[in-house]
Amino acid sequence: MSLLPWLRVNEAPPRPSPRSPAEMVLETLMVELAGQMREAERQQRERSHAVRKVCTRVDYSWLASAPRPTYDLSPGERLQLEDVCAKIHPAYCGPAILRFRQLVAEQEPEVQEVSRLFRSVLQEVLERMQEEEEAQRLTRQWSLRAPRGSLATFRSRARIAPFASDIHTISEDVERDTPPPRAWSMPEFRARKED
Repeated sequence: MSLLPWLRVNEAPPRPSPRSPAEMVLETLMVELAGQMREAERQQRERSHAVRKVCTRVDYSWLASAPRPTYDLSPGERLQLEDVCAKIHPAYCGPAILRFRQLVAEQEPEVQEVSRLFRSVLQEVLERMQEEEEAQRLTRQWSLRAPRGSLATFRSRARIAPFASDIHTISEDVERDTPPPRAWSMPEFRARKED
């Protein structure tokens, strides 16, 4: 009998392999779904137990130890949900979980409806991600397309004369009782006369 396995106690424990953020998001979201399904199943059991107790007025649940049926996702549905979860960016994982918990608390769904609710939350998050990516793309596109010399070309074509001699004063218009021809806070812009 060898003591070699007992001597390996001082070795460092094997470190878990580093996982990608997408894998961690997938695992986190699927664990949340499983937890919410268990909770919905427990609440459903409690409701049915309360109804039975009210109807029969006698509680024999302590006597019966029947196996509790559990609801499981079909493999196809699970793969579809995992595929959608894999598309979620890590920054949106927390808000997705919060929204899912909020909807479950508001609606108190049956166990079979929890996965449908989860899928709708994931679709909302994906749509929000796409909208924000589109907005960022348009912002980048706008910043790249913005004409850099537009103000310079405007300056070369127009002359700004804030103290031009033909500007009317407010007192002149009051004396004549005529409405002012333009806004007084703006300087006068005139196109340069080309010779």
